[in-house]
Amino acid sequence: MGFRKKNKSPPVLSHEFVIQNHADMVSCLAMIILLGLMFEVTAKFAIMFITVQYNVTQVLDEKQEAVNLYQYGPKDVATVFFYLLIAVILHALIQEYVLDKINRRLHLSKTKHSKFNESGQLAAFYLFSFIWGCRGFCHKPYFLWEGYPHTRMVFQVKFFYICQIAYWLHALPELYFQKVRKEDIPRQLYYICLYVVHITGAYVLNLHRLGLVLLVPHYLVELLFHASRLFYFSDENKQKGFTLWALLFVIARLLTLTLSVLTFGFGLPRTENQGFSLADGNFNVLTIRMTCLAAICLTQAWMMWKFINFQLKKWREHSQNQASKKKTVSPKTKPPKREPTRGGSANGVVKSDDKMSPRARKAKAS
Repeated sequence: MGFRKKNKSPPVLSHEFVIQNHADMVSCLAMIILLGLMFEVTAKFAIMFITVQYNVTQVLDEKQEAVNLYQYGPKDVATVFFYLLIAVILHALIQEYVLDKINRRLHLSKTKHSKFNESGQLAAFYLFSFIWGCRGFCHKPYFLWEGYPHTRMVFQVKFFYICQIAYWLHALPELYFQKVRKEDIPRQLYYICLYVVHITGAYVLNLHRLGLVLLVPHYLVELLFHASRLFYFSDENKQKGFTLWALLFVIARLLTLTLSVLTFGFGLPRTENQGFSLADGNFNVLTIRMTCLAAICLTQAWMMWKFINFQLKKWREHSQNQASKKKTVSPKTKPPKREPTRGGSANGVVKSDDKMSPRARKAKAS
């Protein structure tokens, strides 16, 4: 896409020109930001885009060394923008050097080609995010609300959220760069906006522990779905992955609802820090808790509704295929019996009198 060499170049700054060369343009912009580190005048502005901001040194114990923790702030917008550019470049690299080569071998239709590209990109992202998120995964439920507000986080967690927000924001211009079909744009816009709202909300409201715990199993389920769809496009007989995905999908929805109710309904109301304070990063009030819980529950209900409709559609298609196969198979009919010829034997032998000469007939008559 962005790095492919074309024989015929479209007019400069036209839509086709931007689509074909968007990765090169974004690469130049990222290089300009990186070159800013070389000059003292621009270095302080370039660092704001590249490195994670709001570093805080905290001493946990006198015997232990100081720990570097991070908070969030307005400068994170610049960091998100830079890694959004990096996401666009990586998207073009995966598309050009991996997915396009596989598409040429499979010879897929336009509809399957678009879905294959979507699943290929998302499968790579979900796999990377799942492995990364497992490193910060907590196994104790009370850890989700203990000590709230969680205003400080380690570098790994903050950088994880920066990359997550940057990736899902980069997916919006990719709808234009990848020439996504009009009928597919609303569906993709729905889940892109849901990811941006939920991940940003967990980051801003200092609920990054809960957000990380909910994202890891969700990404595992989505990884299984898109990997199964990739195998299905290569061979339509490979459908066992969808059965496992359907089972894990329901379990992930129940797990999400359970942890959300425990956190917002039982954990946070019992913590010591109650109240609303922007300066302290404390949002532990009933209105915000119920709003967050309602948003999560409505999202899970919407996902289950789409899941049930998808399963019903597949079941109807399967039943129609089975019914059409039964109609095509008809019972064997017996062949009709052949009647014997008149005035002769059953084998249709011609009479010998028809072959006699006139003299022979007279002699026979006399």
